[in-house]
Order: sequence, then C-alpha cells, then structure tokens
Amino acid sequence: MRPSAGLDLGLYVVTDLGLSRGRSHEEVARLAVEGGANVVQLRDKGATTRELYQTGLRIRDILAGTGATFIVNDRVDVALAVNADGVHLGQDDMPTAEARRLMGPEKIVGVSLDHPGQAAQAVLDGATYVAIGPVYEARGTKPDAGSPVGPGAVRDLRSQTDAPIVAIGGIKANHIGELTEAGADGMAVVSAVVSADDIVAAAREIRRLIAEARV
Repeated sequence: MRPSAGLDLGLYVVTDLGLSRGRSHEEVARLAVEGGANVVQLRDKGATTRELYQTGLRIRDILAGTGATFIVNDRVDVALAVNADGVHLGQDDMPTAEARRLMGPEKIVGVSLDHPGQAAQAVLDGATYVAIGPVYEARGTKPDAGSPVGPGAVRDLRSQTDAPIVAIGGIKANHIGELTEAGADGMAVVSAVVSADDIVAAAREIRRLIAEARV
C-alpha cells in the first residue's frame, strides 16, 4: 500500500518556537491535535540533534493513539530514530530518492517544491506528497521563503500531478475555501494555530472550514 493511501493532510500544523508565545513544541502538538489537527510537523532549525531527538520522542508519545500523523522537518535521521510517520524535505535537504531509500516504502516523504514543474520528478523519486508556497505572505515564519506564489501556483501544481498537495505560507482561516478549490489537499499552517490565544479553538475552526470546503 502506498503511504499516501488513507492519509488525510487536511489541517497540517507546523510547530515554531518563535511564534508559539512561550509554549513548547509538545504543548502546541497536544493542543493542535485536541483541536483536530491531522498532521503535526516538528520544525526547529535551531535545535541540536539531541534536542530534536528528545522532543521528537515526546511528541511521538503525545500523538500515539490520536490518529494524527507525525512528521519531522528536514531530518531523516531524527525521523527514523524517533519512529515518526515521516519526514518533510526542502530542495536543499537530502535528495528525495535517497530519503525514500532510507525511510523505506511505508514511511511518508513530503517534499517542498520551488515550482510546479518539479512535481513529476519528486513523485518519481518517491515523494508521498508535494508542497508549494509561500502561497501568501508569511511574516516571521521563514524569512528566506521568497515572494508569495498565490493560489494560482496550487492550481498549476494540481494540473501537473495527482499526488496529494499541501499548500503552505501565510494561510489563514479565510483562505481555506479558495485553496481547496485550487486543488490543495492539505493546509499547512503555522501562526494561524501556533500563535493563537486558544490553539484548540483555532485548530477546530480551521478543521471545520476544511470539512465545509471539501463538501
């Protein structure tokens, strides 16, 4: 069975200590899943390998039995060590084909694309899903993310692949409808959930909007 079979990427929450208002990765993960997050990605580019490993173990335990998918950003070694469900890679990270070889056939390998034309090769190399962004202006999350590509890039990507698509970058509740219409299967959010006063309520509202848009 392909790792994408039965995978719901709907509400895809990415942790970020710089935006979490003092809350830990673990607390954000717990609250996001309580609010209905389908996926939690651990992202901490400033952590040491040991710190990331230890945090990953704790998040894996928090998510156990919830049905939520656990993804580690960038680090294939940490994803394997903590037995996460998968890894998410950028274009400067380990090549997709090598990540797939190391992760094995059952784990998830997500890949961020710079442009829709990279989709076919990513899938050929073993990507479970592909991501594109920043769709909208993303303040404070990834300073090097570049200019917004707009929902049109999601639409272009959908025309080039049948693989699941995750939209990322500046996504707020009011964007869910147009991104779903453009062809996105998952909405990767950071500040819209991580920075919220009430993470559970913010996650629950976005999850509700995703369900409505899919209908």
